[in-house]
Amino acid sequence: MAPPAALHHRTPLLLPRRTVALGATATARAARAASLAVRAQPDTTAAAVSTTAPEPTPEFKPPPGFKAPEPKRFEVKSGQLGSVLGASLAIPLRLGTGVFVLGYSPSLVSASEIPSDQYALEFGAWKVKEESKIGQCKRPEKPIEIYEFEGCPFCRKVREMVTVLDLDVLFYPCPKKGPTFRPKVLEMGGKKQFPYMVDPNTGVAMYESDDIIKYLADTYGDGTVPIMLSLGLLTAITAGLATLGRIGKGNSYIASKVPPQPIEIWAYEGSPFCKLVRETLVELELPHLLHSCARGSPKRQEFFKKKGLFQAPYIEDPNTGVQMFESAEIIDYLKATYALYPSS
Repeated sequence: MAPPAALHHRTPLLLPRRTVALGATATARAARAASLAVRAQPDTTAAAVSTTAPEPTPEFKPPPGFKAPEPKRFEVKSGQLGSVLGASLAIPLRLGTGVFVLGYSPSLVSASEIPSDQYALEFGAWKVKEESKIGQCKRPEKPIEIYEFEGCPFCRKVREMVTVLDLDVLFYPCPKKGPTFRPKVLEMGGKKQFPYMVDPNTGVAMYESDDIIKYLADTYGDGTVPIMLSLGLLTAITAGLATLGRIGKGNSYIASKVPPQPIEIWAYEGSPFCKLVRETLVELELPHLLHSCARGSPKRQEFFKKKGLFQAPYIEDPNTGVQMFESAEIIDYLKATYALYPSS
């Protein structure tokens, strides 16, 4: 997959340049704040005003002596067990929402029924054949853009729907006190409220998790919303409880250097190992292009064909050329490469 277009360091060009199409009067501004869905329009103001040269892009390199680790399936690194268990709390509380794609259907078949060049879970002489309805759904040509942060239960709901629909999403992390993307959301939509979604394929932008979920289901699914995302207050409560195992993580900003291009990550919401990496991406305010790949995702076969195995999380960093598996090592790499004070 070709990497996304380069993003400029710490300048407005890092973000989609959009403004909400609303009038300048006080009445119109109030209407804008109440609006759930608005049309995105190009913003040419910055280009017209700016007369200075863009800030030079810093050079990013892997840490000294860096070597990508060998992938080891289901291995929990020393000292990581408590974190993995805490991140796993969401699975029973959310009844597996965020683990499977739309219409997921597994069946146990003889190993001979699935060729060795196709991805499948193996159990001795048996393999799990996994099917879904994703192939019947419309796919966005450009990644959907979502501004959010890991510790927010309303953001979690939207991320679960992203998993269900197997979407590619460009995430702009908005941790508390984050200097880059929180102000941008206020500029674009009129409120510092999360999650905030922009769909460059349709021009639609909106707040409110339930409205985003319904929009995604209607536009890129079959119109149905999973039961655990349609229970109103109960959904919000269980999504909030799901954060308790990692309370405070993925919420607050850690001073960082924003790279010119987003990091690509293959992950999905229900995986505790993926969650730990996402926390670090959010805290460091690192834009990342998520290739969602839950159970039943056709991306698993694409990845298997490319790498000869499937394991998540996996990242490709176009800023340094690093490609790597293993959540604990990915976290160490991200902090060493992008945190302003890596030893903290």
